[in-house]
Amino acid sequence: MNVYKKLEENIKIIKEKLDSEDIILREINIEDNFPKLRAFLLFIDGLADKNLIQEHIIKSLNLFYKEKIFNLDILKKKIIETTVLTAVDIKNEKNLDKVFDFVLSGDTALFIDGFDEAIIISSKGYEKRSVSESTAEAVILGPKDSFTENYRTNIVLIRRRLKDINLKIKTIKLGRHTKTDVGILYIQGIANPKLIDEVLKRLNKIDIDGIIEIGYIEQLIEDNWLSPFPQFRRTERPDVVAGSLLEGNFAIICDNTPYALIGPTTFLSLFQSAEDYYQKWYIAMIIRFLRFLALFFATSAPALYVAFTSFNPEMIPADLLLSIASTRENVPFSSPIEALLMIIILEVLREAGVRLPGPIGKTIGIVGGLVIGEAAVKAGIVSPIMVIVIALNAISSFAIPNYSVAIAFRILTFIFLLFASIAGLFGIIMGFILIICHLVTLKSLGIAYLYPFVNLDPEKMQDVAIRAPLPFMKERPDYLQPLDQKKLNDGDKNAGV
Repeated sequence: MNVYKKLEENIKIIKEKLDSEDIILREINIEDNFPKLRAFLLFIDGLADKNLIQEHIIKSLNLFYKEKIFNLDILKKKIIETTVLTAVDIKNEKNLDKVFDFVLSGDTALFIDGFDEAIIISSKGYEKRSVSESTAEAVILGPKDSFTENYRTNIVLIRRRLKDINLKIKTIKLGRHTKTDVGILYIQGIANPKLIDEVLKRLNKIDIDGIIEIGYIEQLIEDNWLSPFPQFRRTERPDVVAGSLLEGNFAIICDNTPYALIGPTTFLSLFQSAEDYYQKWYIAMIIRFLRFLALFFATSAPALYVAFTSFNPEMIPADLLLSIASTRENVPFSSPIEALLMIIILEVLREAGVRLPGPIGKTIGIVGGLVIGEAAVKAGIVSPIMVIVIALNAISSFAIPNYSVAIAFRILTFIFLLFASIAGLFGIIMGFILIICHLVTLKSLGIAYLYPFVNLDPEKMQDVAIRAPLPFMKERPDYLQPLDQKKLNDGDKNAGV
C-alpha cells in the first residue's frame, strides 16, 4: 500500500491500521500564504522526542512556509534538501507499511497534502539505560563499560574501538510482530565473505512471530540444538567484540539485548577472558591452566567421590579412607544419594540467589550454604567430606569465565555422577570419552568446535591453553580463513629485552 496524495485518505488508513491511544496524529494547517499548507505528523508518544518535533519540524515548517511563497513541488524539493526542516536525518518513503515500521521504531512521519510520499524524520527519544560496568564479565584490568539494551548505543561502543571504514554493519528486521533490529558486524577485508553469507542466509530463514532477546537467534541458527555446549560466544563487553572482529569473526547485535553473539566459536575460546590480553603472557597462561583445573573439578568432583568411596577405595590412602569411613558411619544414605542430594540443594541455592534482589541473593547464597551444610552434617544426613566436595564443585564452576558453558558443565555433573554410580572410575572415563566424541563432531557454522586439536599443529596453539607473548602471535586463527592472515608485522622479538 502506497501513500495517497490526498491527506484525508492517508488519515483514514492510519486510523484504521493504528488504532491505539499512544498514536499521535498532529495536524498542521498554514493558511496565511497561497497555496495553503495542509499536513499532519504521525508519531508515538513516548518513543519520539517531542522537543525535536516541536523545534525542528513544526516550528521550522511554520517559519519557512510563512516567509516564502512557492508551490508544493518546490516545497518538496526544499524539504528533501533539508532547507526547510532542521532535523539531521530525513528520508522519503512511498510504502505506507514501511512508514508504519519507521513510526513504530520511534521516528516521525510527515504527510503533506498533494505529496505521494511521506517524509521520515529520525526522532527517536525513548528512555534507555545508561552505559554501566559489566556484571557478568567483570575484570580488574581493562575497560569497564558494557552493552545496554539500546541497539544504536551498542553500535557506538564498538565504533569507538574500531575507527575503521571497513567495519561493516548489515541490519535486518526479524519477527513478524516485534520487527526487531538485528545487526551483523564484520570487518571487510578480514572476515571471510563465505562466513558472512552463511550467517546472513541462516538469519534470513528465520520466520518467527517475535524476537525478544538474542537467545532466540542463537537457538535458531546454531548447528546442533541438542548439544548442551554453546555454539556462539555470548558477551556483554564491547572490547571482546572488537577483539573478535579483528580476528576475523562476526558479531550479532540485537535490539533490547545487552549481549552480543560472536561466531564462529571454539570450545577453548569459551575459556578465554578479555583480561588475558591485558596482562603478561605467563600470568594469563597460569590463570588459563587454573580454569581448566577448575573445569575438571566442576564436572567430576562429586563423581570422583562416589567412585573412590563406593567402587575404587583401594586408590585412596589408607589413613584418608579410614577418616572418610568414620565420618560416614552415621550417614543413612549411600554415596551416590548423598552426592545427588547435596548437588540439588546447591543448585536450588544458586538459583534462589540469582532470582532474589542483589544484597538478599548474596546473603542467601552464603548464609544458606553455611547453615544448610552445617545443619546437614550435625543431623547426620551427609558427611563433612561430602560438604567439602560439593563446595569445591561449586567454587570451581564460578571460575569458568563463560556463563553458558558453565551451565553446560553443571548439567554434565549429574551425568558423571550417574556414570560413577554405575561403574565407578571406569564410568567416569567412559563419560569423558563420550563428551570428547561429541565435541569432535560438533561444529559452529561449519567450523570444528575442538580446533586446533582436530589437526594437531603446534604453530596454531599459541593462544589456546597457553598464551604466547604478543610478539609471537603474528597471524589470525586460520580456522576462520581470514582474507588477511597477518595480524602483526615482523619485528625484533627481543626488542626491549
